[in-house]
Amino acid sequence: MNYYFKPSFIRSFKKLDLPKQKQALEAIEALKTVLESKGRIEGLGLKRLSSDLWEIRTTLKERILFTYKKAVVTFVLVGNHDQVNNFLKSV
Repeated sequence: MNYYFKPSFIRSFKKLDLPKQKQALEAIEALKTVLESKGRIEGLGLKRLSSDLWEIRTTLKERILFTYKKAVVTFVLVGNHDQVNNFLKSV
């Protein structure tokens, strides 16, 4: 499995405060563990938004958008519900 971070993800990640950054990193690690072990996904709030665009929760309000195609995960954005919706409208 390969993991990549788009510049949009890095920019949005840097805008988070330290506790939210830590929660985002923990959610990413949990996702990696589940994908690599092919285990059950519980507690991440995994949601498919389109054919290859997915979302997981870092907190009740914060989300991470990523694409998942052929063993390649690309993290696109981290932000609250409104930021995610604005991003999706622009795509």
